[in-house]
Amino acid sequence: MADETTRAQAPAGANGVEQTASVAAAPMRGPRPQRSGGPREGGRKYFRRKKVCKFCVEKIDSINYKDVRLLGQFVAESGKIVPRRLTGVCTPHQRRLSTAIKQARNIALLPFAGRA
Repeated sequence: MADETTRAQAPAGANGVEQTASVAAAPMRGPRPQRSGGPREGGRKYFRRKKVCKFCVEKIDSINYKDVRLLGQFVAESGKIVPRRLTGVCTPHQRRLSTAIKQARNIALLPFAGRA
C-alpha cells in the first residue's frame, strides 16, 4: 500500500512491466566541410560536345518518309522514336522527322515495334 501512494501509476506493457518514455536524440553534426579543389572534383571529368542538328548541317530541307536508311537512325531497336536530347536534332526538324517516321510505319517501311 505504501508503494501505491509514493509511486505514480504508469501504463503497463504487454508483459506487465512498466514502460518509460525515452526519446533517443540524434547526434548533432556540424556543418559540412568546404570543398577544396578545382571545378573538376565531383563534376564531369570530360567535356561533352554540343550536339548539332544533322539536317541543318547537311542542309537537308525535306525529310522524305521513303528514305528508310535515314529514318532508321532516329528509331531505337524497340521501335520508339529517339528524343531530341539524345540525337541533337533541332525542334522543327524533329517534328518533321516524327511525322515522316509515322508515315513510314503506316505503309510498313518501318516497324511499329522492335524485335521481341
